[in-house]
Amino acid sequence: MKKNHKSVEVLWRKFLIENTNNRTKETPLSFYFCDNKKDANECAELVVKGIKKATATSLWWYKKNNEQLPKVGDQYIVTDWNGNAKAIIETTKVEQVPYNKITPEFAKTEGEGDKSLDYWKRVHEAYYKREMEPHGDKFDENMIIVCEYFKTIYLK
Repeated sequence: MKKNHKSVEVLWRKFLIENTNNRTKETPLSFYFCDNKKDANECAELVVKGIKKATATSLWWYKKNNEQLPKVGDQYIVTDWNGNAKAIIETTKVEQVPYNKITPEFAKTEGEGDKSLDYWKRVHEAYYKREMEPHGDKFDENMIIVCEYFKTIYLK
């Protein structure tokens, strides 16, 4: 397990000082969105600006990485590509939706690009293909996407 950037611990401590009743005291998982620096930094900034309020991870990824599915109330620290803490988010809703049934409303809530479903499908299909191909797996329009809605509860 990689060590958190110092800013992650600092942000979490500040948050706990201001939110003494937070049920979670242990530093939550920190991560960046996407698989490249440009997109990761852009998505972190969208969270900071209050535009990005959802994310879409393939169920395939959770199974392949033996990770638990997110639950309402889970808290995470969003970082930029270099691991610098930017925001703390909390999961508000989780839905499993086939890729080909993702709605324009979800694409808008995710907040990336021009916020259209066409944009969402184009960039997410490319992303899912990039993450699956090294494992010999193939993208499928019927694959399940874990649509995780969140609210930003603390900013750097």
